[in-house]
Amino acid sequence: MALFKILSFFDWQGLSASGRYDGSADDLRDGYIHLCADHQLEATVDRHFAGMAGLVVAELAVDEDPALRWEPSRRGELFPHLYRSLVLGDLLEIRTQGGPRCTSPLLSPP
Repeated sequence: MALFKILSFFDWQGLSASGRYDGSADDLRDGYIHLCADHQLEATVDRHFAGMAGLVVAELAVDEDPALRWEPSRRGELFPHLYRSLVLGDLLEIRTQGGPRCTSPLLSPP
């Protein structure tokens, strides 16, 4: 199953430079990395990232990770939460907002 993390370009730069991402302010507050499934991606962008430019969508290979839990959101829908930091090895593919896909996590989005 495809799982995604939506990152600001600033957060993407930090992950690609350091090889590790401990999370956004919301992730750090809640104690896990907020992810979404493919069918939740568009609504998540609309709800939490409306009007933000330069977003990077990272497809992740964490669906079998023991640190992944599916938990209900405030609206009752189950969302994937990752209880550890992201590392470059978790990335399958990145996409820039409205832009091309990059299959190497070391490539900076155009």
